[in-house]
Amino acid sequence: MTAFLLTPFLGQAVWLWLVFAAVVVALLALDLGVLHRDDHEIGVRESLWLSGGYIGAATLFGGWLWWQLGTQSGIDYFTGFLIEKSLSMDNVFVIAMIFSFFAIPRQYQHRVLFWGILGVIVLRALMIGLGAALVTQFSWVLYLFGAFLVATGIKMLWMADHTPDLEKNPLLRWLRGHLRVTPGLHGKAFFVRAPHPATGRAVTWVTPLFLALCMVEFADLIFAVDSVPAIFAITTDPFIVYTSNIFAILGLRALYFALAAMIHRFAYLKYALALVLVFIGGKIFLVNLVGKIPSLVSLGVTVGLIAGGVLVSLWKTRGAAAGTPEVQAGTPHAPRP
Repeated sequence: MTAFLLTPFLGQAVWLWLVFAAVVVALLALDLGVLHRDDHEIGVRESLWLSGGYIGAATLFGGWLWWQLGTQSGIDYFTGFLIEKSLSMDNVFVIAMIFSFFAIPRQYQHRVLFWGILGVIVLRALMIGLGAALVTQFSWVLYLFGAFLVATGIKMLWMADHTPDLEKNPLLRWLRGHLRVTPGLHGKAFFVRAPHPATGRAVTWVTPLFLALCMVEFADLIFAVDSVPAIFAITTDPFIVYTSNIFAILGLRALYFALAAMIHRFAYLKYALALVLVFIGGKIFLVNLVGKIPSLVSLGVTVGLIAGGVLVSLWKTRGAAAGTPEVQAGTPHAPRP
């Protein structure tokens, strides 16, 4: 048994992966089984407390990694955590739009976010495993990651004011064309049995809540295409990449209900996130010119850019009214079945 626990798996011993898995399972069990056994509307205060708990758990885990694996791994973990958490904040805007589009009441939004987390855990594992295999076999892939990040950052700067049109989203159009969708919600249910209008026989229908879940998962997948290469630009250790990713996402989902209430105050954060992508991607190409940039420098630049984006946003939007209905979570916007 001891030999198995010490066996290397994706760069680290199996027992380290098991400790991480146990912590995540415990957090999710506490979240769903104790704190949110009943669907209810989560307020800003509860969201902040829950997010603080997740951030505390992530910080303790990072400190433990620092002690177990050394200073470099600890710094890489916290840098990756900050980058993923910062980049994922942009996802809050999209999730709020999805909930608004499908008119999802606030008491059911946590249910969608929770089950969405389970999908994220699997999807990120697959993407990070694939990325690690590519980087191990072909070191030049890092340069592709770097070029992609720079291009994505420039595109974000160019399209920072662009608002996605969910009505034209190809996934949503495909789902509506291939699934039976109920006209309205059926409480917290993703699926219901109801008579088919043509035959009168009971068949399975999906509800708008399920469509919202699919769209949230799709948004996570799209954002992972940016964030996973960004963290590989910091470290190629799959364990550090994956653990920092998951802890950042867990905490952000908990913070969603607080952030959704003040999205309008972070209007300029996207520009800072775009600059972070350009910086992280550019680091890869600077190695051949100035040598490897220390992780502490990367962490400092990332913190500075994000802090600057937040401060500029708060200053520019001081005294602003609440956000428009399109970005307010749970604002009625009846979807077509």
